[in-house]
Amino acid sequence: MPTTELARREPTAMELLQSAVDKGAGIETVERLVALQRDMREYEAKVAFDGALHQCQKQMTLIGADLYNPQTKSKYASYAKLDKVLRPIYSAQGFSLSFDTEPSANPDSVLMVCYVSREGHTRTYHLPMPADGKGAKGGDVMTKTHATGAATAYGMRYLLKMIFNVAVGEEDNDGNGGGSMAETEVVSWLDNIEAAENLDDLKKFYRAAYQEAEKLRDNDAIKAFVKAKDKRKVELDARS
Repeated sequence: MPTTELARREPTAMELLQSAVDKGAGIETVERLVALQRDMREYEAKVAFDGALHQCQKQMTLIGADLYNPQTKSKYASYAKLDKVLRPIYSAQGFSLSFDTEPSANPDSVLMVCYVSREGHTRTYHLPMPADGKGAKGGDVMTKTHATGAATAYGMRYLLKMIFNVAVGEEDNDGNGGGSMAETEVVSWLDNIEAAENLDDLKKFYRAAYQEAEKLRDNDAIKAFVKAKDKRKVELDARS
């Protein structure tokens, strides 16, 4: 680099700190320079974080829905599907995600937290999720333990969508089709079947689950749904 360019370049915080130390600067001056260096690093990490997030979103297109909610009659993307599509993209940009919970003021909710980190900068996202175990009709359909697990699973999925501003649709754009149902998808359908409050709900949940498994020719899932349906039917018959 030419001498004139060196002369015009602004000194870095580290260079200022080293110069101050070399000149015997007092402790207060050194502390201010150390704080300046820390602030500059945090600013640079934040700028790089925002730039990498932009690059991720440029690559993230519509994600195909792979699950069906019979209560709302709508399709949605499971966490497994979102993770399969998004993780390779955000990992390539240096992002890492970790989930946790924080104390909630509402005892019937779970406060989900996701820490998104990249090269020294971490951004925290929060989302409260109901965990009262109530069904669409207001009845108790889950134990508190089951409700907490469901709220945690839903919170992780919603946060993942929010962080990267992901759109979900019925077009499958991840380049992968067919095959067995995801384990989380099977569990979700089994939960619906096992939580059915009456025979009509049981029939509705079972039929929807069976049809989804049949589309993929997943015989193992079909057998699991049949077994869960038969078990729940016995339980409901015993209550009537």
